[in-house]
Amino acid sequence: MNDTVIQEAIKTCQTAAIAAAQWVGRGQQDAADQAAVTAMRNCLAYSLIQARVVIGEGERDEAPMLFIGEQLGRGDQESAAVDIAVDPLEGTGLCAYAAPGALALLAMAPRNTLLHAPDIYMDKIAVGPAAQGAVDIDRPVADNLSSVAKRLNRPVDTLTVCILDRPRHQEIIKQVRQTGARVQLIADGDVAASILTCMPHAQVHMVLGSGGAPEGVLAACALKSLQADMQGRLLFANDQQLQRCQSMMPNQDPKRKLTLNDLVQQEAVFAATGVTSGNLLPGVQQQGHRSTTYTLLLSTQQQTQWICQQHPPHHDAVNPHGWLQSPFAVS
Repeated sequence: MNDTVIQEAIKTCQTAAIAAAQWVGRGQQDAADQAAVTAMRNCLAYSLIQARVVIGEGERDEAPMLFIGEQLGRGDQESAAVDIAVDPLEGTGLCAYAAPGALALLAMAPRNTLLHAPDIYMDKIAVGPAAQGAVDIDRPVADNLSSVAKRLNRPVDTLTVCILDRPRHQEIIKQVRQTGARVQLIADGDVAASILTCMPHAQVHMVLGSGGAPEGVLAACALKSLQADMQGRLLFANDQQLQRCQSMMPNQDPKRKLTLNDLVQQEAVFAATGVTSGNLLPGVQQQGHRSTTYTLLLSTQQQTQWICQQHPPHHDAVNPHGWLQSPFAVS
């Protein structure tokens, strides 16, 4: 991925985060989400790349938002053509109620290398670099935890599994606790949780459960850059969703187990900008007409970058090319 793609990814996430930050604490989830979507869409429309949304918002014929199949950008079709996965505001409720951890998210990869699927649910399991290859989504929860414990050389009862706090996860939560492992329930944000498996100080050792398929692809791009591991499986609520998926991935079994390489086949760029401060990133900080953003950039080809940027640019900006050392456990 060239420098233009990387810079556009950073700029797009920062723009969406600043727009969403205007709605922090106002209790209006839809308005916050729409602000982020509109800002991200407008930024991509004038970008120097040729971007195609392959997973994100649902398929719509005409809508002022980022929908699957939409093409944006003014770049050269050959040299700057990318597919993108988007979640303009992960944690709309977190933003609306000023809770920690809302993010603007974007991933880019060469054409036809990201999973192309509808905006549906996906079963997921994610672990950090030290447990790469140790889990299988088809195995029982207890077996996966035992395997990860062996890789990390620690007892199962010292592991922490992060799970979205949803009624559908009650059985998984029960199975995890039966092993003696801890459960950390989160209201939103399974992409951030997956990345935290790569940060030893976060003490998150596995992410389990179902969430959005776009978030699954976004997490996969981040984890591939960090040499971690993830598997998924698409979940279909009805025959219409299954048929739509079959049309989007011909000659493939849409119900198959998806490995990390199925989710993202080649190199990828992942960017996340904090909207509200959380375990992964500080949120947007505003003072007068100036905003400061904090962005995490992950690439399969370059080192991790943590970027602090002031908007509009100011000569006193703090370490604009990386504001702290990488805390990731990448071998």
